[in-house]
Amino acid sequence: MAEDAERLIDFISSVSGDAYLKVEETLGDGYVRLRVSEAERRQAKHDIRSFEDVVVELLRNSRDAHAQRIFVATTREADMRTMTVIDDGIGVPPHLHDTIFEPRVTSKLETMVMDRWGVHGRGMALFSVRSNMSSARITSSDTHRGMALQVVADVGSAIPERADQSTWPAVEREPDGRLKVLRGPHNIVRRVLEFACEHPEIDIYLGSPTEILATLHWTARDFLDTSDLMFCEDRSRMLVWHRPALGADAAELVEIADELGLSISERTAHRVLAGDLAPLDPALAQAVVEDEPAPTPKPDIYRDRRSLHIHHGDLSSFRRELEKAFDVLSERYYLNLKGEPKVTVGPNEIRVRFSVEKED
Repeated sequence: MAEDAERLIDFISSVSGDAYLKVEETLGDGYVRLRVSEAERRQAKHDIRSFEDVVVELLRNSRDAHAQRIFVATTREADMRTMTVIDDGIGVPPHLHDTIFEPRVTSKLETMVMDRWGVHGRGMALFSVRSNMSSARITSSDTHRGMALQVVADVGSAIPERADQSTWPAVEREPDGRLKVLRGPHNIVRRVLEFACEHPEIDIYLGSPTEILATLHWTARDFLDTSDLMFCEDRSRMLVWHRPALGADAAELVEIADELGLSISERTAHRVLAGDLAPLDPALAQAVVEDEPAPTPKPDIYRDRRSLHIHHGDLSSFRRELEKAFDVLSERYYLNLKGEPKVTVGPNEIRVRFSVEKED
């Protein structure tokens, strides 16, 4: 009898399309559990065939949460790949942090999305991700505060990833001005760039946990007032991606980073606070565009065409001063200078290059 009723509901739902027949359970805060067939639930796990597929699913998840900034921190130790995705989207209330990884849970009741990667909005994406990961969890999120989500995968045996993860793909500009990925290994960088090309309105940053933390720290400080930084008593009230800006000292910055799923050392935190690590540009801005026509320079009749010449004796003295200045970095970061500093004098610039080696 129950089976007959279930089949009747399925039939009416397929014919009428009424929203209430699609919903099995209302979870609150705009989230529902959809009625999806068992076959579709089982298929969901097989939607992900590589770690690069996980990257796309999490980027789509942030996009659907109306994020305008997405920060992707990824690192690999032995066979374990860890990735943390931080965005400024609508966020997830704490009581649903674990529930959203269950099958058929979504906030997109009437907005199923079809894009170049397929259908999105069935409530199966995060379920698929967790089914293939060693772990998948929301490290920090709340309604209207964005989200930080971390996944850990065994890419040696459980789910593969491309061998070449360092090569950036070639990008070209189409006649309408949009960028398009041409060729290159189908690695994490490529998936991020492809997604960024599809959604140029979203700034996507890709780097190591250290690089992403530095980017969050300095970018967020541009958005916050001094009063926000000095008198914040409860950082959980801040947007997730703003919180690294609140790190007043290395210990606090390490604590905040850990809350977001970014594992760094206190020594690295000191470097971030000292400004030794520059914030990243969005991934699309870092991509090399092939065959980009160089602008034709206009003749400048007022340009100073005199060459810059420095006496070799003065250059030698300058190098000695550079070696003394380098000693500060050498002691602090355990570096050794290989040879003397290389000084190159150009028409309008002086370039200095230090060749270094790290102490064991």
